[in-house]
Amino acid sequence: MKTFKLVPIFLLLILAASCDTVSAYSDYDKTVDFAPYKTYAYFKPGIDKVEISDLDKKRILKAIDDQMLAKGFTKSENPDVLINIFTKAKEQVDVNQFYAGYGYGWGYGWGWGYSPYMGGTSVSRYTEGTLFIDLIDAKKKELIWQGQGIGTIYKSIDKKDARITEFVTKILAQYPPVKK
Repeated sequence: MKTFKLVPIFLLLILAASCDTVSAYSDYDKTVDFAPYKTYAYFKPGIDKVEISDLDKKRILKAIDDQMLAKGFTKSENPDVLINIFTKAKEQVDVNQFYAGYGYGWGYGWGWGYSPYMGGTSVSRYTEGTLFIDLIDAKKKELIWQGQGIGTIYKSIDKKDARITEFVTKILAQYPPVKK
């Protein structure tokens, strides 16, 4: 009987954990050779239009700098690629109903029996955010690569730095693309 009481709690934990990951995707121009790109700068007009706080912009740009430097890129006044970002956010509401009990019907032993309902409903609200990172060929002014990360946004200042770093790391892990 105790096992049935733990099932709903276990399912909620799995659901909560699955909502807590960042999913990353990318797309790119298959005609581009990415090997020559070694320097970068930010596309300031695009970044200025992003409708998030300046503090969050700084967090994102710092995380991008860290990842680009780790990939061997150098920040430059005369870059090979320009980096632009944009974001989207939407409020999500999850309603989960669970049931882990018995009702009227055949039970253990003789005849009909009753067991109390052990279930409930949980409601969770969170903000799902999407971060896009664009790499633009600086000479041609053409988009050559775009990465996107989707996940829960934390409002807690203590968790923001780590979460933004996770978004950027997972997105830029897909750059440069591996051609098949």
